[in-house]
Amino acid sequence: MSDVNKTIQKWHASFRKGTDFDSWGQLVEAIDEYQILARQLQKEVQSTNSTDFTEEQKKTLGKIATCLEMRSASLQCTQSKEDFKLEELKKLETIIQNILTYNKEFPFDVQPVPSRKILAPGEEENLELEEEEDAAAGAGSTEAFPPRAPASQGTLLPRLPSEPGMSLLTIKIEKIGLKDAGQCIDPYMTISVKDLNGIDLNPVQDTPVATRKEDTYIHFSVDVEIQRHVEKLPKGAAIFFEFKHYKPKKRFTSTKCFAFMEMDEIKPGPIVIELYKKPTDFKRKKLQLLTKKQLYLHLHQTLHKDS
Repeated sequence: MSDVNKTIQKWHASFRKGTDFDSWGQLVEAIDEYQILARQLQKEVQSTNSTDFTEEQKKTLGKIATCLEMRSASLQCTQSKEDFKLEELKKLETIIQNILTYNKEFPFDVQPVPSRKILAPGEEENLELEEEEDAAAGAGSTEAFPPRAPASQGTLLPRLPSEPGMSLLTIKIEKIGLKDAGQCIDPYMTISVKDLNGIDLNPVQDTPVATRKEDTYIHFSVDVEIQRHVEKLPKGAAIFFEFKHYKPKKRFTSTKCFAFMEMDEIKPGPIVIELYKKPTDFKRKKLQLLTKKQLYLHLHQTLHKDS
């Protein structure tokens, strides 16, 4: 079997693995598999040395990567306006299998995004550390970089219906302190609730992009509704806040740092929590403070109890 056929076989196996997880309801695993495969396809699309695929075939691979992204986004936000169903994604299986001979029109009206890097979960630890020149990226001309899709309006979800005797938690993300706050491009927060093994307990939410920056602070002033009653959160669970921003020189959105709040910290009123270095450690085993400076994530908690 030729190398290119082995590659296609590997892609097909990954696609099947993702759709199997998806159909079994193992959404976290499905999202991981979709994102890994999407990145592999994007890498092939971006490769200038590869002669295994024609430009038309690369365009098709790029469109498949877009569909994988769309399905992944649909799983992460149950109220997504651009819902991409599993049944639709499965239509792409034969296209991946037969990419070398496929010559029909692509079944969905999507565009490949070859200029954008997709990072598989945990991959950021393999990237070089942030350099001083990255901080100045926003100061230079950016017209050489293609349009991108920032978080813009976010994917925040409404408050759950109340239940007698149960409490719901609203967390207002007020601001985050960073030494280079003014140079962060399209900053936003990703909020997730994880168990001790790092498995999602709730839908992941993104805030809108923050637009107000002041000295060493980026102001969000946005409410996040935790999508589970406090009493139903398991022991050892934690709420994570990942600060993300766009890096034009590397053309992807990167996690700069993260913070988390454990169950015993859930109480009404303001709270200030420490920031940690990436990659995000959802299992909380190897934590490194981002800075020794007095810079934190500032939150305010409100508990709603239906008596």
